[in-house]
Amino acid sequence: TSMADDREQRMKPETDKTVEGSSSEDENSLVNSGENEVVKTFKDLGVTEVLCEACDQLGWKSPTKIQIEAIPVALQGKDVIGLAETGSGKTGAFALPILQSLLASPQRLHTLVLTPTRELAFQISEQFEALGSSIGVKCAVIVGGIDMMSQSLVLAKKPHIVIATPGRLIDHLENTKGFSLRALKFLVMDEADRILNMDFETEVDKILKVIPRERRTFLFSATMTKKVQKLQRAALKDPVKCAVSTKYSTVDKLQQYYIFIPSKYKDCYLVSILNELAGNSFIIFCSTCNNAQRVALLLRNLGITAIPLHGQMSQNKRLGALNKFKSKSRSVLLATDVASRGLDIPHVDCVINYDIPTHSKDYIHRVGRTARAGRSGKSITFVTQYDVELFQRIETLIGKKLPAFPTQEEEVMMLVERVSEAQRFARLEMKEQGEKRKRPKGGDGDEDDTEQSSGVRKKVKGGSGGGGGGKKRGGGAWRGGR
Repeated sequence: TSMADDREQRMKPETDKTVEGSSSEDENSLVNSGENEVVKTFKDLGVTEVLCEACDQLGWKSPTKIQIEAIPVALQGKDVIGLAETGSGKTGAFALPILQSLLASPQRLHTLVLTPTRELAFQISEQFEALGSSIGVKCAVIVGGIDMMSQSLVLAKKPHIVIATPGRLIDHLENTKGFSLRALKFLVMDEADRILNMDFETEVDKILKVIPRERRTFLFSATMTKKVQKLQRAALKDPVKCAVSTKYSTVDKLQQYYIFIPSKYKDCYLVSILNELAGNSFIIFCSTCNNAQRVALLLRNLGITAIPLHGQMSQNKRLGALNKFKSKSRSVLLATDVASRGLDIPHVDCVINYDIPTHSKDYIHRVGRTARAGRSGKSITFVTQYDVELFQRIETLIGKKLPAFPTQEEEVMMLVERVSEAQRFARLEMKEQGEKRKRPKGGDGDEDDTEQSSGVRKKVKGGSGGGGGGKKRGGGAWRGGR
């Protein structure tokens, strides 16, 4: 599976590394316990034979740091707080102990995993099923954007593991007859900082009220925020803290650059970089759905196989987009931050921040998409005249001064004419889609998200490109500048 590449040999040179017996609240109070000299196997951690074989089949040769820290603690029956970034192998860190407990005493509705986003829920389910395939584990993914009725039928079959976003789970707890989590043994909250940042606090409180007190809880979070500490006190009993990330680290193998450009030439610089680094895979981050859609259309008009992934796309579209990118039939993914965290994208060569992130922490998560699993990668951040202050904040946060990415201004300026032509077509397409959306229900013309319209039309021509674009502004908001 593609997850195998995403995982192992992920021995990033990180500094903090601890297991603490107390739920000490401050990240700085973590003890440095040096490196583990001996490379451990999953067997050394206490994982049973059948699950070790499953790891082997997934190509997980040796456990990652968070797994070395968390698995033994979890197998001793303790609650765990894992401070780990996406891509540190944390899914395995909670999935293996849970599957092992399920093997020891099989029961239905054994585990609930809460995640902030739909995509992450599907990924976690994939991993549980891959690891538990030989022992017949059944998972149900319960997220928004999918029909409640069909989900109720899945829940009626009583799967072993339910992976859910908080909002949709509450819908089922309140409305689906016969569905309850009263016998639950394990609760996992993955990316807890994001669950809480997305204002799911009331939902999480409701869920905590309807599951047994006598349960085991694993809480994973990239950062230890005040909200997460509060949740930890409410939900966990004497947890052991396993941390494998420095507070805000970006990997050493990641080459980070910035480009200072006038905002009206962003598109030209983008096209120039994509041409220069052709053959690599890219994720380009935009701040709005509208912009992600527009830039995707623009690039397609120039014959670059780009695919958007944003909040206005239906669930199937998002998963489809993600799979096309994973299978390498598209080399450029245009994403918003909603789509950015916790996505299991095996490896990206280059991350481009087309729009600078307004929250510096999002920068860490965005660039964390590349240079994973010990490989090297690049990130390039576009800084316009309006972004200087935000950019300085990012540099302060990561404690590095970033070098400028070398570009040839004359060459970029030669693209202006072609790019502005493509901008015009992208605008028209956005407008058409906007109008289609306003029409009475019926033909779903704008939904053929990526297929016919994408990399195929090398010639500049308006087609029916991506779905979910200019809802409010019909694309007309793009006049040269921003």
